[in-house]
Amino acid sequence: MVSLLLFADDSLLFFRANTENSLEIHDVMNIYCRASGQQINMDKSSIHFAKGVSNSSREEIKTLLNVQNESLNQKYLGMPSDVGTLTNDAFKYLKDRMMENCLSAGGKEVLIKAEAQAIPTYFMFCFKLPRGLCQHINTIIRGFWWGNKDGKRKTCWIAWEEMIKLKQWGGVGFRDIKLFNLSLLARQAWMILNKPSSLSPRVLKAAYYPSVDFLDEDLGTGPSCVWPAIIEGKEVLAQGIIRRIGMGETTNLWSMNWLLLLGINLRKLSTDLTRITNPTVDHS
Repeated sequence: MVSLLLFADDSLLFFRANTENSLEIHDVMNIYCRASGQQINMDKSSIHFAKGVSNSSREEIKTLLNVQNESLNQKYLGMPSDVGTLTNDAFKYLKDRMMENCLSAGGKEVLIKAEAQAIPTYFMFCFKLPRGLCQHINTIIRGFWWGNKDGKRKTCWIAWEEMIKLKQWGGVGFRDIKLFNLSLLARQAWMILNKPSSLSPRVLKAAYYPSVDFLDEDLGTGPSCVWPAIIEGKEVLAQGIIRRIGMGETTNLWSMNWLLLLGINLRKLSTDLTRITNPTVDHS
């Protein structure tokens, strides 16, 4: 369970919305003030409640903590604070920033790669952008690349599928936003597999897959907007990862990827092994 997060001069405290926890937080803040000689400015402090907290509980907690400002900034650390159901409106400012940064007439390729395609990268590490938004960003990039004349867009002489190919393959090297989004989410899934002891993987495991392996977990019920995105990244990652064999005792012979050979039917290798339930690689 995460009880607090500290970013620069910001302190974020998390607790259950009840009287007991509110009094405990109040006592902790008083102890801090007496020990440090500093005073917390409650007028600049704010509190944010989950949607299920009743109005009576909200008023009681705000009174106990002497914090009347019930608000949540639209963005924190450059990211949206409350995405909700992840609609196109939640990322409307991405469209606005794309339009603001695609107005220069010189160095189009450098500008597109360094600015237009870099703007949404930070967000795509955590969220799966809606398909319509990805198409809209691609449209902005294509329109800027080909330009316009007398207010009308010029003819696109090369298909977008060719332009997103690497230069050594005859393309321009632009990124398709949707595919790039999936690759960044796959990277998040890779981080969960490789660094399970870091804070983010531990929190996700406690919330979504406490008793199973990450690769075996599905979407579940009532997930946040971040978890479905990571699951999609995991599905992309699962297409290419292969288990490194040690003793082979935890690697299922049939269901896990452990061979580099593509398209091979393991059930034809040995008729004896097919009679065994859940055989492992080390099975003799």
